[in-house]
Amino acid sequence: MNKRDANDKTPLSERLGALIRQRDGKLTRELLLAPGQFGLGKVPANRLPDATTTMVCGYCSTGCGLNVHLKGGEAIGLTPATDYPVNLGAACPKGWEALTVLSAGDRATTPLARNALGRLEPVDWETALRIFCDRFQAIQRAHGPESVAFLSTGQIATEEMALLGSLAKFGMGIVHGDGNTRQCMATAVVAYKQAFGFDAPPYTYRDFEESDVLVLVGANLCVAHPILWERVCRNPHDPRIVVVDPRTTETAMAATTHLAIRPKSDLTLFYGVARILIREGWIDGDFIDAHTTGFEEFKEFLFDYPIHRVTKFTGLSERQVIEFARAIHEGRRVSFWWTMGVNQSHEGVRTAQSLINLALLTGNIGRPGTGANSITGQCNAMGSRLFSNTTNLLGGHDFLNPDHRRKVAAILGIDAARIPDRNSWAYPEIVEGIRDGKIKGLWVIATNPAHSWIDQGDLHELLGRLDFLVVQDMYATTETAQHADLLLPAAAWGEKDGTLINSERRIGLVKKVARAPGQALADFVIFKLIARAWGCEAMFQDWTDPEAVFQILKELSRGQPCDITGIEDYRMLDARGGLQWPYPAGAAPAGIERRLFEDGMFYHPDRRAKFLFEPTRPMPEPPDHQFPLLLLTGRGSVAQWHTQTRTKKSAVLRKLYPQEVYVEINPEDARRCGIRPNQMVSVESPRGKIKAKAAVTYAVRPGQVFLPMHYEVVNQLTHPSFDPYSKQPSYKACAVRVRPLGPWKSLHP
Repeated sequence: MNKRDANDKTPLSERLGALIRQRDGKLTRELLLAPGQFGLGKVPANRLPDATTTMVCGYCSTGCGLNVHLKGGEAIGLTPATDYPVNLGAACPKGWEALTVLSAGDRATTPLARNALGRLEPVDWETALRIFCDRFQAIQRAHGPESVAFLSTGQIATEEMALLGSLAKFGMGIVHGDGNTRQCMATAVVAYKQAFGFDAPPYTYRDFEESDVLVLVGANLCVAHPILWERVCRNPHDPRIVVVDPRTTETAMAATTHLAIRPKSDLTLFYGVARILIREGWIDGDFIDAHTTGFEEFKEFLFDYPIHRVTKFTGLSERQVIEFARAIHEGRRVSFWWTMGVNQSHEGVRTAQSLINLALLTGNIGRPGTGANSITGQCNAMGSRLFSNTTNLLGGHDFLNPDHRRKVAAILGIDAARIPDRNSWAYPEIVEGIRDGKIKGLWVIATNPAHSWIDQGDLHELLGRLDFLVVQDMYATTETAQHADLLLPAAAWGEKDGTLINSERRIGLVKKVARAPGQALADFVIFKLIARAWGCEAMFQDWTDPEAVFQILKELSRGQPCDITGIEDYRMLDARGGLQWPYPAGAAPAGIERRLFEDGMFYHPDRRAKFLFEPTRPMPEPPDHQFPLLLLTGRGSVAQWHTQTRTKKSAVLRKLYPQEVYVEINPEDARRCGIRPNQMVSVESPRGKIKAKAAVTYAVRPGQVFLPMHYEVVNQLTHPSFDPYSKQPSYKACAVRVRPLGPWKSLHP
């Protein structure tokens, strides 16, 4: 697109016709541009018709390489890539079924708009774009530009995230936009930023194989990240594996030691362990002196966490706590790993930092087999963290820094005044903005908050208050899509091109190997069409296709900790099996796997890491007489993914987990409540009541129950509490009661 095109005054219908060809009233999805541009049209001709191409899986953050087998230029099957440095020939059930779910019958295939009778009915793209712009612009004229917000995702390509965030904030004047990564990774992001000076997970997957002690906290790798558990199983050092988790998870059963702490007592435990390490002299004083700040203050703070306080609060014995500390001391290469059990907590940031503190105390960072390592959730949560223009300005820059705003504006060729000089509201603040009447219009892209957001009933009511809700998704049947005033049908993974960034900072390719159904378009194309319809297309004249955007993102990263200016192009990523950031221009050729902080230099101005800490706080909603049990939530099966928007479309995956909602309950509580195995029960919290089948098991401790997060009813129960620093929801603990439905029969007739 040249500047003359950008200033064209041709009517909207004719300008859209220059991009999209209509034939017999149906969109052919064939752009009048090079084949495959924007992820549309035919599979690019440079993909051989009967060949194999390698691309990154689009489910979780592990970022496995999949060999997609093509016939006539279209995907006909896949196998895990044996030479990809992440998965080394393995794949989980979701990966094996990644192509199958694309052909589900309830794909969104045409734009849908809600009519005067309140029903969604098909409209063409020109009408949909006119409705989108007219309604949102009317809201902004009446209530100000901040009255419209967007909620994005960790599931689309990095280039699409960057275009969305730039379009929304620089082109449409939207200030407030956040991603669903707020639900999974915000705690780790803030913990790293505060401790290291930048959001920088330090590890490489090879560290799973190099450690002689692995500490897994609130992380059920066997189920949530099975390929990473495969890497643990490859470890030749007979490692000691310590799992800290209230539940006896699959990973806990496979561990050397399971510390079944009381829920949300982990921060107290890690402070107590740090105190023992310091008292016994089991620390690396040279590393602390050379590379950290705040140690003396931390040492003094820990006087308030003697072992008797730790044992009382955690439920562990003195021997268990001391042996845990001793295992850390005796390990030569100790790695600390966490995921949602830490992140989704009312004090998650400080808990994550308590693990960082343990790594700093013992010098277990920057060396093979070490690190304070957050395992990411979604396939492109890392791309969202760096390039979505939500919590950070593009490239890990800061909206509050005028130099950063000027730098980004100069690279993009826009007026710096168009860049907001303040941070967006976080996801829960956007939700509260709807409640307060400040947010009137909402654009939801590739996420399903009506299922996934905490205290679901409240959110459903709030969605009904919006003047206008747009949902952009690959399926028309999600819980959020049912609330939409306008539905925009989007292409899925495998139907478009771009990059994803996995947990170990590896940038990998996704490729167009299948056609999107009906009139569905790549998110990249939808954003381009909206920019044109909105009247700000000139701002994005150089954003011609995903790889062109990748080149822009490279320049935006220049000089940042996430500098990727040394990556030449998509071909280089393809040939190298992905590359980890940082990869600056002029750097020596990087190895297959690389970790950060090998030189002991961090990203604060003084190049030191910080010890960070504060007193523990009580759980927001502990059990009481009326609701005597504590509800835990988490991954239920390796075959389920988040809200099951995709996984439930696969007949194979559906066979691998129970279709009925189930609740795990300890036999002691089952007897007390008069519940027998497989009996239907009600699970109630102060916010809602659901039905489930009782799974009587010792996997949960007395006083606790567990519900898999994937079922759509679970978040009717969860409590809306948030970490004060990351604003991440605390899904993992709330008070409930469980009652039998139907007659009781004794467990022991």
